[in-house]
Amino acid sequence: MGHHRTEELAQRYWGEHTGGHGGLEILKHIGPGLLVTVGFIDPGNWASNMAAGSEFGYALLWVVTLSTLMLIVLQHNAAHLGIVTGDCLAEATTKHLPRVLSRFLLATAWLATVATALAEILGAAIALQMLFALPLKVGCILAATVSLVLLATNSYQHIERWIIGFVSLIGLAFLAELALVKVDWPQAAQGWVMPSLPAGSGPIVMSVLGAVVMPRSLFLRSEVIQSQHFEGKGEAAIQERLRYEFADTLFSMIVGWAINSEMVILAAMTFFQQGIVVDDLAAADTFSPILGPGARLIFALALLFAGLSSSITAGMAAGTISAGAFGEEYDIHDRHSTGGIVLCFVFAPVACLLVEDSFQGLLVSQALLSLQLPIAVFLQIYLTSSSEVMGAYANSLPLKLCLLAIDIFVIVLDVLLML
Repeated sequence: MGHHRTEELAQRYWGEHTGGHGGLEILKHIGPGLLVTVGFIDPGNWASNMAAGSEFGYALLWVVTLSTLMLIVLQHNAAHLGIVTGDCLAEATTKHLPRVLSRFLLATAWLATVATALAEILGAAIALQMLFALPLKVGCILAATVSLVLLATNSYQHIERWIIGFVSLIGLAFLAELALVKVDWPQAAQGWVMPSLPAGSGPIVMSVLGAVVMPRSLFLRSEVIQSQHFEGKGEAAIQERLRYEFADTLFSMIVGWAINSEMVILAAMTFFQQGIVVDDLAAADTFSPILGPGARLIFALALLFAGLSSSITAGMAAGTISAGAFGEEYDIHDRHSTGGIVLCFVFAPVACLLVEDSFQGLLVSQALLSLQLPIAVFLQIYLTSSSEVMGAYANSLPLKLCLLAIDIFVIVLDVLLML
């Protein structure tokens, strides 16, 4: 009996590629753009936005605006690749680049995904500490284990919708709270469009940039889109999907921009005006005006659900990248996907155990994403600008210049902020 069960598990999670997608189907129904929007409320974003608002007020809102505009272009371009070619970004990298180079590039993307998972597991662990007084290290192991089990068994399909719904309600709570506090809207509007770099803001800028424009979202977005294989349905289907996808991207990114902005503004109103710098996510409670005495409980539950749901998508991204390195689509039953997922949920909690300051750990993990971002963007530009890869749908010259400008901007910003 035990031997039979072992063989069954090995076949299910370490077998050959089956062509199934193990959970991606539900994401098709809720819209690929929502993947990124859910990411806008993950613990790394909470930490970056709370730090930005509490320390610099409205001054760094422009980073949210610029990052969102960049993300609209990048997300649509990544989806473009999946729709036209039937390959995700990782698969296309393996197919069209030399083996050594493709493996190196995908390894950096996978490590960036681990950094993302670190933030999300750490955020869930902070929530468990707030709720049950669990030691942070125990919470990290527990959060990683739960996320891995939900992903491996596809059990999360049954709870993903209400998790997203609950976290979305928290986003609405932020919005409702804005109506109850006195926001200096002219100053906020200036912050949205006028770039400024206050002294000491460099690491926070990198964190906000990395938290919004996550490299993993480019790989996962292209995977979800390509799994529907529009490339085999004719030109009309491709054209229709490209139009629909841009609307999905635009709507989702605007929602994400609003949520990020709400967090920064509320942190500015709650902490900056009182001279308080947030250095502990557990203390970053901005819900009191609308939720009263139960604010801490609601905040902790929201943080827990945000951490778990986003760590699941981080695991999916890790599996997508590792499968793509072998020229395959994501498939939870395939050893190449499963191996990437398992290793992600091993390395991320181990890294969490080495973190002494949880809040700084969240910020640093997000900053690391901005360092990998230029690599992911350049890779995407190369593939989507190639007529060999994209045929008649290769990037136009204006789009190519726009993408290159984004990549150069991120590189220059990273260099300047590290000096």
